[in-house]
Amino acid sequence: MNQPQFFVGLWNHPFVAFHRKMLRQKKLGAIGGIVFALFLFAGVFADVLAPMGINETDMRQQLQSPSLEHWFGTDHIGRDVLSRILYGAQLSVIVGFLAAGLATVISIVLGVICGYFGGTLDMAIQRFVDAWMTFPDLVLLIVVVSIVGPGVTQIIVILGCLYGIAGSRIVRGAVIGVRENMYTHAAQSIGARTLHILVFHILPNVMPVIIVLFTTRIGAVILAEAGLSFLGLGVPPPAPTWGSMLSGSGRTYMYLQPWLALAPGICLTIVVYAVNVYGDALRDLLDPRMRGA
Repeated sequence: MNQPQFFVGLWNHPFVAFHRKMLRQKKLGAIGGIVFALFLFAGVFADVLAPMGINETDMRQQLQSPSLEHWFGTDHIGRDVLSRILYGAQLSVIVGFLAAGLATVISIVLGVICGYFGGTLDMAIQRFVDAWMTFPDLVLLIVVVSIVGPGVTQIIVILGCLYGIAGSRIVRGAVIGVRENMYTHAAQSIGARTLHILVFHILPNVMPVIIVLFTTRIGAVILAEAGLSFLGLGVPPPAPTWGSMLSGSGRTYMYLQPWLALAPGICLTIVVYAVNVYGDALRDLLDPRMRGA
């Protein structure tokens, strides 16, 4: 295949065509998607983009203001703030995607079981979900992390379970709607197996809901992880996270060097906002009921 044909094929690829449509119809969502893509790029290639090491110090460069050498300044022991923000983005990418993926899997399993089979099993699981959702998220996170201890793996599992159980209600509602469609009844009437119906009829038709749920969960997970790190219950040092940067040198030296708190705070705000508006745009374009609007 020559290069012109390759680029034509790439331009007409469904994924690219969908985002071209988003750029025309949902400009704010498209901008959010671009910012989100840049965030992913910075996190994945933090080892290459960071001008200094993850904890490389220079005591002669303490509390320097932003400059051409240190774009975001330095902290109280001479570490480059930009480098630490990039490595913090790398941790946010890992925690955000793995925890959101785990949460989505849990939501799919519980939502499909409850929505398709119903009955006593549905009632029992939904009463458990109701009880789970009565606890404030942050309080529940603090209690569980205090018991199992901080760490990347623990944070991913805890956040995945927290948002997965709560998100199952959304998947359940979508499955109930699909279950009553004629093609599902037709598959049941010809004797199709339950697994075949779930894989080829139920899941493909609730996939737009699942995609939107996954994207919105990424922003929620990043924000929750930053909150835990701010309280000292997130990823343990010396690994840099945006929440710990706000809690540590950012809070201690914020009056002497405000950029220490502003840099991670602004990055956290922009990324979470970008993920949310991108998820909203996906919902509007993927939901057939929203296309007319």
